[in-house]
Amino acid sequence: MSKLQKIITAGIVATGLCAPMASAEELVLSSWLPPQHPIAQGVIQPWATSVEQVTEGRVTVRILPKPLGPPPAHFDLAADGVADITYGLHSFTRDDRFLRSRIGQFSFLGDSAETTSVAYWNVYADQLDAQAEHEGVKLLGLFVHGPGMFHNNQRKIESADDFAGLKIRTPGGYIADLATDLGITTQFMGPGQVFEKLSTGVIDGVTFTMEALKAFKLTDHVTHAMHIPGGMYNTSWFLVMNEDRWEDISEEDKAAIESVSGAAFATLAGTVWDAADSAGAEFVTGTNVEVYDASQEVLDAIKGFADKHEAAWSDAVSATGFDGAAALTELRKQANP
Repeated sequence: MSKLQKIITAGIVATGLCAPMASAEELVLSSWLPPQHPIAQGVIQPWATSVEQVTEGRVTVRILPKPLGPPPAHFDLAADGVADITYGLHSFTRDDRFLRSRIGQFSFLGDSAETTSVAYWNVYADQLDAQAEHEGVKLLGLFVHGPGMFHNNQRKIESADDFAGLKIRTPGGYIADLATDLGITTQFMGPGQVFEKLSTGVIDGVTFTMEALKAFKLTDHVTHAMHIPGGMYNTSWFLVMNEDRWEDISEEDKAAIESVSGAAFATLAGTVWDAADSAGAEFVTGTNVEVYDASQEVLDAIKGFADKHEAAWSDAVSATGFDGAAALTELRKQANP
C-alpha cells in the first residue's frame, strides 16, 4: 500500500466512514501475455494460486484481465506502484539498469529451459546480486525460455551470408546486437504484434522459441525454422513486486511467498516452457515449416560474434565489481549438468 493510500485509508477509518480493513492483502498483478499463453496459464496463474495457499489466504493475487501498460513498461509499473506485481523481459527495458541480467541472454546457454532457468536464478541472484539491479521492487523470480531459434519466410539459412538483408523482429538486448552483426535489419516489437507484421510482410521473420510458432499462430507465415544447440540466444525474465507492497506483508507471509518463488518459480517456469516447446515442435511437424539444424559455418559465425559480445559484457560487469566471466562459466556448467 502506498503512503498516499495509507493516509487516505487512515482518515476514512478515523472518521468512521468504513469498517476496519480485513487482514488479507490483495495484490494486483498486471499480465501482458495472452491468457492462453503457456507462461500466463501454466506459470503466473499457478504461482498466484500457490501464494494464497502457502499464506493460508492471508495474501491473494488478482490477475487483471488486461495489462496496465505495454510489455516494455511492466518493470516500471511495479517499481512505481501502478501495479503490485509484474513480469517481463529485461531486454524490454531499454537502458543499462539490468547490465548483469544479460548473462541470461547469450548464445549456447542450454537446451532445457528448466535447468537453464534454475542456473540463471542461482548465478544471477547470488554471484551477480540481481536484487541490487532491481531497484524499487522485491525480486521474486527469474527464468529464461527454451533455446532461441531463427524463423523466417524467405530462405533456408545455409551460410552466414544468408542472414543479410532479412527484416527480423527481435526482443532487443543481446540478440538484437548479434542479429545486427549478422547483417540483419532488426525491428523491436512486442510479441503480440508479430502476427500482423509477419503476415503483412513488414518483417521476414522472428527470433522466437519453438513454442511461439504455435502460441502466436505463425506457421502459415514462416517457411524455415533453424535450431542451434543451446540456443541462438535466450531471454531473461523477471517476476517482481513493488517494494512498499512487499513491506506491507508480514515476515511469516514473506517467507511463505519466497518458498514458492526463487528457485521453485524458476523450476516451474522452465518446466512449463520445455513442455510448450515440445508441444510446439510436435505441432510444427504437421505444417509446411522446414525445421533444420544450423550448419557448422553458421554456428562458427554466430560464435565469433557471440564471443565478442560476451567479452565486452564481462569487461563492463568487471567495472561494477563482479566477475562476469566466472559467472557465465558457472551458469553454463549448471545448465548443462
